[in-house]
Amino acid sequence: MLTLRKAHERGHANYGWLNTNYTFSFANYYDPQHMGFRALRVINEDYVAPGQGFGTHGHRDMEIITYVLEGALAHKDSLGNGAQIVPGEVQRMTAGTGIQHSEFNASDSEQVHLLQIWLLPETQNLPPSYEQKAFSLVETPSDLKLVASRDGRDGSVTVHQSVDLYAAVLEPASEVVHVLQPGRHAWVQVARGQVTVNGQPMEAGDGAAISQEEKVAIATGPDHSAEFLLFDLA
Repeated sequence: MLTLRKAHERGHANYGWLNTNYTFSFANYYDPQHMGFRALRVINEDYVAPGQGFGTHGHRDMEIITYVLEGALAHKDSLGNGAQIVPGEVQRMTAGTGIQHSEFNASDSEQVHLLQIWLLPETQNLPPSYEQKAFSLVETPSDLKLVASRDGRDGSVTVHQSVDLYAAVLEPASEVVHVLQPGRHAWVQVARGQVTVNGQPMEAGDGAAISQEEKVAIATGPDHSAEFLLFDLA
């Protein structure tokens, strides 16, 4: 069973410095029919204006993943970490017992386009921690790349939840197939381009919840490339 969440159906807010779309309920957008999917609680597609960003603020008991599509996002936190996140990198922050951080567009001329993802941790009150790694998606097109997992295997960042997160850049006329083990579920989030997911057409901003299926087949047509995230969830 595949349930589609179209881009235009998402919540939306424009604060001038931030133009954002909410796949699930967040901030002032509340929809009881879209509170998350399994352990996946937030997918916000953010566009941050040059020189702007999120001032210092706190989080608790959440696994936060940042995936930058365009531009560079400057991060600072109360653990002493400071870094820029650019396309091809994945940042994981475990909020745990509490962490303060800020995120700013590092450019004075270009916007930042990113996906911010929150996962519910399987254990509360974890020690706060931070991790950031680069992945060569462009160098391995049409291949599912594991970028986050509970055991940190294959060089992925470690999340405290039974989730495998894959990212991929598909060239035109390509297909990848991910097998779902019994009792597992999937969420596909299209970041760019157009694909079909188990035969269902999807485009940038669309998401899909997949349950009671043996596999997830994602394909591009002859005239379209695409970039997407695939969550394999308990």
